[in-house]
Amino acid sequence: MKENIIKVKTLAFGIRIVKLCKYLDDTKREFILTNQLKRSGTTVGAMAREAEHAESKKILFIRWRLH
Repeated sequence: MKENIIKVKTLAFGIRIVKLCKYLDDTKREFILTNQLKRSGTTVGAMAREAEHAESKKILFIRWRLH
């Protein structure tokens, strides 16, 4: 079975974002920026998963417009 490249890349991106946030928390003591970065960076993967399991394109676009 062929791997889904979007799934692989968004997972890797999310992991890098979480590691960066942990680094910033530990060394720079930057909490406000890291919280927003973590939320924004991991949303990409969530949106990709939602798109993968969407019932139809119309429903997908409606959901994305609400975010």
